[in-house]
Amino acid sequence: PSSALTGATVSAITAIAKSDAVPDGVLRLWQEVLAQIAGHIQTLGAHPTQVVVLVPYAQLMPVAQRMWAQCFPDGFAPRFETTRNWAARLAAWQPTVDDLSGELARDMLTAQSMLDRAGLSTQRDSLAPLLLEAVQQLCAVVAAVAPAGRAPWAEQARSLLPIAHADSPLHYEALVARIALEWAVASRYPTDVLWDSSVQNSMDALVLLQGFQPDPWTKVWQAGRGRAALVLSLAQAVAQMGVVPHAHACEDGEDEALRAAACVLGHLQQGRTPVALVANDRALTRRIQAHLHSKGVQMRDETGWTLSTTRSAAQVMATLKAAAWSASADDVLDWLKHSPAVPMAVCNALERALRTAGLPNWERVLAWSAQQKPATEVQTLIAQAEAWRQSLQAGRSLPDWLAALRQALVDTEQWPALLADPAGAAVLAALRLQDALHADVHQWQGAGRRMSLSDFTRWANEVLEAARYTPDAPAQAAVVILPLPQLLARPFAAVVLPGCDEKRLPASPEPPGAWSRAQRDAWGLPQREALAMAQWAAWRNALSIPWVDVLWRTGDEGGEPLLPSPLVLALQLQAQQAGAPWPMPEVLHMRSIPSRPTQPPQPTGQALPVRRLSSSAYADLRHCPYRFFALRQLGLQEIDELDGELSKRDFGTWLHAVLQSFHVDLLKRPAHTQAEREQRMDEAAQAVTQALGLDESDFLPYAASWPVLRTGYLHWLAKHESEGVAFEQAEVSASQALGNLELVGTIDRIDRLPAPAPGVPGAVMVIDYKTESLQRTSQRKKDDTEDTQLAFYAALLHHDTLHAAYVNVGERGETLPIKQPNIVALRDALLEGIQHDFAQIAAGAPLPALGEGSVCEHCAARGLCRKDFWA
Repeated sequence: PSSALTGATVSAITAIAKSDAVPDGVLRLWQEVLAQIAGHIQTLGAHPTQVVVLVPYAQLMPVAQRMWAQCFPDGFAPRFETTRNWAARLAAWQPTVDDLSGELARDMLTAQSMLDRAGLSTQRDSLAPLLLEAVQQLCAVVAAVAPAGRAPWAEQARSLLPIAHADSPLHYEALVARIALEWAVASRYPTDVLWDSSVQNSMDALVLLQGFQPDPWTKVWQAGRGRAALVLSLAQAVAQMGVVPHAHACEDGEDEALRAAACVLGHLQQGRTPVALVANDRALTRRIQAHLHSKGVQMRDETGWTLSTTRSAAQVMATLKAAAWSASADDVLDWLKHSPAVPMAVCNALERALRTAGLPNWERVLAWSAQQKPATEVQTLIAQAEAWRQSLQAGRSLPDWLAALRQALVDTEQWPALLADPAGAAVLAALRLQDALHADVHQWQGAGRRMSLSDFTRWANEVLEAARYTPDAPAQAAVVILPLPQLLARPFAAVVLPGCDEKRLPASPEPPGAWSRAQRDAWGLPQREALAMAQWAAWRNALSIPWVDVLWRTGDEGGEPLLPSPLVLALQLQAQQAGAPWPMPEVLHMRSIPSRPTQPPQPTGQALPVRRLSSSAYADLRHCPYRFFALRQLGLQEIDELDGELSKRDFGTWLHAVLQSFHVDLLKRPAHTQAEREQRMDEAAQAVTQALGLDESDFLPYAASWPVLRTGYLHWLAKHESEGVAFEQAEVSASQALGNLELVGTIDRIDRLPAPAPGVPGAVMVIDYKTESLQRTSQRKKDDTEDTQLAFYAALLHHDTLHAAYVNVGERGETLPIKQPNIVALRDALLEGIQHDFAQIAAGAPLPALGEGSVCEHCAARGLCRKDFWA
């Protein structure tokens, strides 16, 4: 956003936020509502302190108290409460074994226990979340039924449930619905204290302020209190729409985040505080928060975010993930890097060793470590990590799991950092890892059941996914992040509504759960029509605020086109019918930045002489001098992924090793029949696969083509040998001095051609295997002066008469040789070129980035040469 806040502006915003200034519309709403409450109290002759006013959500309690103090500065005030808050003030509630506690960590175990008792142990893990979702939708309705009347209510409710036939496709859904109903009816609730006669008699009057959706308690209180109960709808008292909102059509999510942040900053600069930022989409809201945080804006987030997305939660889950028997080396490394008990230098050394050895699985890491002699710091760390892992692998009860996880966090010295971090403390509290919260876990239903590590990890993940983390924030903040319905009766000077597209702001939200229409009608659950009316009412309330910005995106990141929400389209239609244009101001302003183009690099390499030169290194120099400078002279190398899938290069490495093993064995034990040779190649393939530690599942795509490849190679070999050519060596390491350079390399294969005359040795043939496409191999012969590999291998041998060929081993069963007849001339030209090129480097010639096309597509040095940013 182009807008910026100065220190004076921030001070002004803070002063305004702390003042009692209230927008006229909200003030009139509260004056009207509070006047009716005062009249009701006066009519009944009640004392204000004996009057309870129930508000629809907790954030309205301080607002209502402040509004009453402004409207009636003298005298007593009624008590403003929510139902749950009122019940909590009256009595502390302790759930018993099968009660719904409202705490997922406990309720998930209870749900699993109920499924076990219903004979659904094998489906426990998949049905428990569905059961919890169903019972949570029923609990608000059942809690509003008097405890003595819940049994008759349940009889009527059971008649609406389908019969759970064993052969029905919805058998499990019907069972879950029945269990959810019985659980909801049998449970006690924190609000049950409100049914006590002493509570009823302690009130002179009761006022219910309704929001956008009807409260199940409304009918209860009206019937129980008679004329002493007053029901008022805050939504009906909302003023009509104020000014026409500003519209902002955005290209994508990032553009929407930028424009929303610019809208907020614009309101703050104009002194319109506090600003409400509606959280229709958490990911989008986090983006907007990041932009506003960079400008120093104070925010209070009333919605929070999922606890599992915090770094502390990831740290705890990394511990459990690393302890799994199938943990990858990356999983364990990630965990060790989170552990202050592990020296970072040793951890880095371990990572380098594992990447060098190519060990993706922790089991292979243990086997590799056992073979290393003598033991080093890396081996000691591996042993310590395995000891920590072993402490978390045996099955046990939930209390024992919590104790073991806590001990692991203490041993790895993660515990103090988690305690010091607010999000970390929330994670420890949600998982009941702290002493004060751990004591009553033994009393939970199902807590004594034996859980495997995977069961406990699943439980912990579900708990963290369901919990919310709300960071600490000042009570008086310039920006408040909240859901759309909670704008009701709040004193906001402006509101910014991002995410107003058809996907994130539907006009008719989907009713939660799988309950039928008849069940919803009978039990008082909201229908689609009621949810749609509540959505439209909340939308109308937002538009009553004096300053409104409405933002939507025209397309998602995946390229999916999006329309505005039907609520937005209705506004557009109203504007068209009124003949008034809908204001669409531009909040992002262009600014000129001096052009500073990145110039192509021109390094010199005379200070970094190369002593040993391989074929691939010289190919880098020929393809792109800068690539040679970065990768060969500076020695920079990219790090491969430990758990990456097998690539074509890995298959080529495997095939080279198989052919070497096969031909060496064939020299010792000749085999002449096709069947015997196929068996020998299969044996070599199996031995190499085991030696390289390749996972059979990862290697499956290449293993499937192996029989065809093997047969095609043996057919070529038979024809090759029929010409009198004999295998001599494979994977030959060779070197050759060339001035100050030493040419080095490994030749795939050397064959001996037939002797031209008795007593005269046959010429040597250099062979290089290729698993690339035949077209690419053929192109190497056409561009013989550009392709240096065969010529380089020829330069490693002391022979004046040479033959050379690429052998393309096709996966489709066709092995074809591509011979290079001019190999001696090409070798001599290559040696002359090497001497010339390195003389130029030694003289200080620049090494520019000259790569083009495919050379640059997969180049590890592209991020250094900055080719994408040149002028």
